[in-house]
Amino acid sequence: MGKNTKIYIAGHRGMVGSAIWRNLESKGYTNLIGRTSAELDLRNQAAVDAFYKEVKPDVVIDAAARVGGILANNNYPYQFLMENMQIQNNLIDAAHRFDVQKFIFLGSSCIYPKLATQPLKEEYLLTSSLEPTNEWYAIAKISGVKACEAIRKQFGKDFVSLMPTNLYGPYDNFDLQTSHVLPAMIRKFHEAKFSFPPSEGDQGAGRSQDRQELAQHAPVTLWGSGTPMREFLHVDDMAAAVVYAFENQLSDNLYNIGTGTDLTIKELAEMIQRTVGHTGEIIWDSSKPDGTPRKLMDVSKMTDAGWKAKIGLEEGIRETYDWFLKNVEEVKEVKM
Repeated sequence: MGKNTKIYIAGHRGMVGSAIWRNLESKGYTNLIGRTSAELDLRNQAAVDAFYKEVKPDVVIDAAARVGGILANNNYPYQFLMENMQIQNNLIDAAHRFDVQKFIFLGSSCIYPKLATQPLKEEYLLTSSLEPTNEWYAIAKISGVKACEAIRKQFGKDFVSLMPTNLYGPYDNFDLQTSHVLPAMIRKFHEAKFSFPPSEGDQGAGRSQDRQELAQHAPVTLWGSGTPMREFLHVDDMAAAVVYAFENQLSDNLYNIGTGTDLTIKELAEMIQRTVGHTGEIIWDSSKPDGTPRKLMDVSKMTDAGWKAKIGLEEGIRETYDWFLKNVEEVKEVKM
């Protein structure tokens, strides 16, 4: 693989795909290929086939998916199952049929059983039942992992699957209806910090500085009990792992990508609250689901292969909030 290797990044405008693009570009790769969803509908098999036939990529990195948090998964189970299977099946099958040299499939830690022993090892896949709140997405991703494994086993092709833990960073989705927990918290604390709820007879004009200070830092309500434990990986670390997998021939088909450390959702909320500078109350709505009690990845396999994460969580959250502040007017609300 040289610097002119033709690399197609599916989902190149998303948080993960754009980070991979930046990483490869910074390392001098000059033949990067991307298509927007308007230019290429990855759910359309004929369109995907025509694209492969015309472009003839040497490497395909599948960072395209329909993603979202618990609320989105609960509200749109069919789309999360079917659209993700359509996207990945079209990309994987065409890569096989058009003799792509290397295929990197990106999934999620939600493929592992809800109550699996912690930390999660790759061999725990399909040993027990999934977390119900995101099983639709998980089932789709499991089918992608198995498709890549089958091609690797039957045809000896270099198809590998990387399963990241919870990702965050620049270009994340900050829409409160569809986002994951970390970006949703950043937006909630930010908006609560600058909240000015009207009071009786106060239309906003002529409000004193003292009244403004009193009106700020509204309470923030968060889902669940705050006790579940989660692991978070900066998207630039994820991109570095993908590029490492591209530049090296990994000996197995499935690798966990993470930091190997976790914290409670309550601890995460307090870290984000400090970073944003919000000083109001946090209210935990225990009527809402917590999801899986714990999801910590065993990353020893990827560490043994030669790669490990570098960006600390607090540093990563500061960087992400700085990006959010610079782009707050452009943050789009995703409609399902």
